[in-house]
Order: sequence, then structure tokens, then C-alpha cells
Amino acid sequence: MQAVILKGIGGFYYAMDEDGRVHQVRAQRKIRRERLKPKVGDRVEISPGEGEEDGWIHQILPRRNELVRPPVANIDDVVVVASAAAPVPDLMMVDRLLINARRARIGVRLVITKCDMDEGGSEEILAQYRGAEVSPMKVSAVTGEGIDALRAALRGRVHALAGQSGAGKSTLINALYGLELETGDLSQKIDRGRNTTRSCELIPVPGGGMVLDTPGFSLLETEVFDPVEIKDSYPEFVPFEGQCYFQPCYHALEPRCAVRDAVEAGQIDEERHARYKSVLEDMRQRWRDRYD
Repeated sequence: MQAVILKGIGGFYYAMDEDGRVHQVRAQRKIRRERLKPKVGDRVEISPGEGEEDGWIHQILPRRNELVRPPVANIDDVVVVASAAAPVPDLMMVDRLLINARRARIGVRLVITKCDMDEGGSEEILAQYRGAEVSPMKVSAVTGEGIDALRAALRGRVHALAGQSGAGKSTLINALYGLELETGDLSQKIDRGRNTTRSCELIPVPGGGMVLDTPGFSLLETEVFDPVEIKDSYPEFVPFEGQCYFQPCYHALEPRCAVRDAVEAGQIDEERHARYKSVLEDMRQRWRDRYD
């Protein structure tokens, strides 16, 4: 029978079949020999166990998409969560998450949490992503602002929440779906969130769809690929493509660059473009070093 993997711990997987029954299964040896590792969100062919015996995963069905971190597959949307208050939002991480999701052909959505604590901060973040096609929303689990609208937008979708520790991902899921995921307070000493999510788990939610809460993290690296492709993950650059003097143009330091002109004219956010150049330079170095 076919099932979807909800969770994996220590070589054991928990897969839900089409009738909503959850089976404890393990990957067959042939899957391990092929160096395949089941991921949360994978659709798989399984045979249920009998009695106290575990069942088996016989085949991992073709994936529509996948991410390395968080390690998930077949996701409709990645909801990138950033905080308007503490911790200080890591927008470089946000940018890298958006790049990874778009390269994996996964829909993206930017959600600013804790907007009740710092209205100005949330507006400043949203201004940086104008034209970036991230369907931005402001929410507050305290006041309820934006919760109903976000829930409606995600209904029937398989979605993962990702972002730095302490941004309020678990709290947001609790507010959206009435769940009781563990949440943690911010460390006052280092101003970083205590990571309360220990593993990835896909959770069916009321109204249809599934949500995945992922462990928070404070460092994310993109895969190594041709640096000229990075600009393809910046929708705000699209209206200016083909107008630059040099082709292809990296939109970084080249003269007579239409994107740079747009930044100077205020049509593209200057800080967002500065982070783009940092990502580009980092990828250029990694691209040069890829065979070392």
C-alpha cells in the first residue's frame, strides 16, 4: 500500500496510509544499498507489520521536490518565518531559504511574527521584500492578527515552517491549528531561541493539508551551483533582465547594469541587493573551490 512518511527517528519511520492509519516501518536493505534515505513527506510503498513486528518500506516514490535542510520532500510551500522583535531577524538566512526553496521549485511565503511587539520592525522587513513574490504577511499569536488569513492561505497545502531559532514557528503552528507543540523562551543571555523542536514531523491539520515543524537553526548554506544562476531566485530583478550592457550580467559590480540602476532609483531595496552580492561572492568562491 502507499503511505506518506510523517516522522523518522533512529532508522524507524512512521507512515500514514490513505485511511489515516499510522504504521511503524523500516527501510528495506535494497533502499539502503542504493544510498537512499527516506525523508519526511516521502510517498512510499509499504507492507504493514503484523502484531508487534515492524513493517517495511519497499520503494520511495518519485519526489516532486526535496530540501536538504530541513530534510523534507514533496512540500507545496515553505513558510519562512522571521521575527519583528527578538531575536534580531537574520535576513541573510531568509534570503538563503528563499533561494533554496525556489531552486527546489517549492512555493515560498514570508511571515513576520511578533508584529504586536514592534510594528516598525515588521514594516521595515516587508519593505525589503517588495517585488520578491513572497506573499508577505504579518501575524501575531498574541493578538491573533493575520492568523485566520494565513490559515486560509495554507488550507489543503503541505507546508513547512523554517527560520531561525526563537522566531516563533512552534507558537505560530499552535495558534494556527490548536496544537500543543512545545515552545521555549528566548535566552536572555545570548538573545537566541532555545531549540524546542527536536525532529521533523509532518502533522495532518484541521481543514486539510499537513504542516511540518522543523528544528530551528542559525546557519544555512546553499548547495554549490553556477553563481550566475543566483539572480534567477530574485523575482525583483526580472523586470530589468536583458537591459544590462553586459550579458550575462551578475548585477553586482558591472557598469551600465539595469538592476544596479534600479537599486539606486529605489525600485529594488538596497539592503536586499547588498545581501545578494554577499551570497553571490560566497558562491563564486565555493564554485572556484568545488574541486579542491
